[in-house]
Amino acid sequence: MPRRPTRSHDNRPMAITIKTAADVEGMRIAGRLASEVLDMLTPHVKPGVTTNELDKLAHDHIVNVQQGIPAPLNYCPPGYIPYPKSICTSVNQQVCHGIPNDKPLKNGDIVNIDVTVIKDGWHGDTSRMFVVGEGSIAARRLCAFTYEAMWKGIAKVRPGARLGDIGHAIQTFAENAGFSVVREFCGHGIGRVFHEEPQVLHYGRPGTLDELVPGMMFTIEPMINAGRREIKEMGDGWTIVTRDRSLSAQWEHTLLVTETGYEVMTLSAGSPPPPAFITQASAAATV
Repeated sequence: MPRRPTRSHDNRPMAITIKTAADVEGMRIAGRLASEVLDMLTPHVKPGVTTNELDKLAHDHIVNVQQGIPAPLNYCPPGYIPYPKSICTSVNQQVCHGIPNDKPLKNGDIVNIDVTVIKDGWHGDTSRMFVVGEGSIAARRLCAFTYEAMWKGIAKVRPGARLGDIGHAIQTFAENAGFSVVREFCGHGIGRVFHEEPQVLHYGRPGTLDELVPGMMFTIEPMINAGRREIKEMGDGWTIVTRDRSLSAQWEHTLLVTETGYEVMTLSAGSPPPPAFITQASAAATV
């Protein structure tokens, strides 16, 4: 679940929590559970289902099966009204924070489902794009490129890198493909607090912002628009849409900075596989 940036983006360090080994284990569990909610929802995302129905399925699974807490429900950061549902469902031109409702999904829609599970005090935060039914070539291309854009950012995570490296990798990949990057929302640090430092921009200049060190944990969750990057907030106080009503896509993983690179904390049996450039790089590194 993305946050709004709240500071000037210069090279001054932020107060970032470094996770201990015990913290990391707690986050692994919470992250896996969040991803498993998306696994569970996948067969239900089809024409005719309402996002309210998906929300109820997710809520019941988190509370009754996982013995967890859906973090978005009644979440109320400063300047907002309490969020009324257990997941976010952002459809078509909705960028993020879409509130589930009774409108059925139709063939060709795209929808981002954003899940955050609290387990034993730890937050697991992840989201995926779903194409409802067949989907147009343009919609599928946007979803696929956004997934790769997220992984372009993930690939930059290692000790000694900087947050600006992540944003630059995402921005250049997306813009070179003819898409635009939403700038008003960003990834975020996460742990016992839903949204903490650092703020992870999905655009920027390499070699800038905070240096990554082992034990840092944060989300990378680019919001990529098919048209222009400008957005607006709807009257419900939460839902963000593209100003030009073009399609928008988003994917999200939670990452740990390790001693040698990164660990994705939000993986499960049903997680989409990494792109080929990630698996090829991993294979090359082990030779």
